[in-house]
Amino acid sequence: MLSSLLPPDVVAVEVRSDPVDAALFPEEAELVRDAVPKRREEFTAVRWCARVAMARLGLPAAPVLPGERGAPTWDPSVTGSMTHCKGYRAAALAPRSRIVALGIDAEPDEPLPEGILDVVALGPERRQVAALLAARPELAWDRLLFSIKESVFKTWYPLTGRELGFHEALVVLDPDRAAFHVRLLTGPAPSARAPRGLRGRWAAQDGLLVSAIAHTAGSPASLDEDGGIDLLRGTCASGGRVLTAV
Repeated sequence: MLSSLLPPDVVAVEVRSDPVDAALFPEEAELVRDAVPKRREEFTAVRWCARVAMARLGLPAAPVLPGERGAPTWDPSVTGSMTHCKGYRAAALAPRSRIVALGIDAEPDEPLPEGILDVVALGPERRQVAALLAARPELAWDRLLFSIKESVFKTWYPLTGRELGFHEALVVLDPDRAAFHVRLLTGPAPSARAPRGLRGRWAAQDGLLVSAIAHTAGSPASLDEDGGIDLLRGTCASGGRVLTAV
């Protein structure tokens, strides 16, 4: 599922059950020494996915340790992202010369807990989610929006080293193309590498929602440069932030 959302330069590895041969480097094991079994299992399995991706890129196996704000640290030659939720673990890696930042996120295809949408969504986003829930209730559009914002942050932070609030990213879903556009509402760019807009894709399958962004060096600095839609009007083709360490 994940590979279909990303360009060919990206190696994506995903599993629906924890591999029996998954193991940790000593420095990784120390990080979850006192964790509950569920946390150790997901921590271990997602790193197994990352090391399979490393091997496919011709890299030796290496520990994946959390850095600033919990973002995983990678070999300087690659960029990557990891995600896990109940029944799903995944990692995506790519040569940094081709892809400068990656963000992936998986969530259960279930409604967000009450009140969470108001915390994470802007007015145009809430209106679009409400319209989609009314027209296509078979999918948890509110949870998908949350997943996309997680993918946005995972893409943004390694590029800028700056926090990104939920209300600093305006997402417009394209349900007919299973895609999305994002405008970053951060004011002056915090660095020369900071994008003004991002594009990505999403999928829904077997009770899961997965979103993914692969940002290249040649991506437009803003969506308008590429003929993008007017995100601030909240239209689409069919009508306080904490990063969770993985």
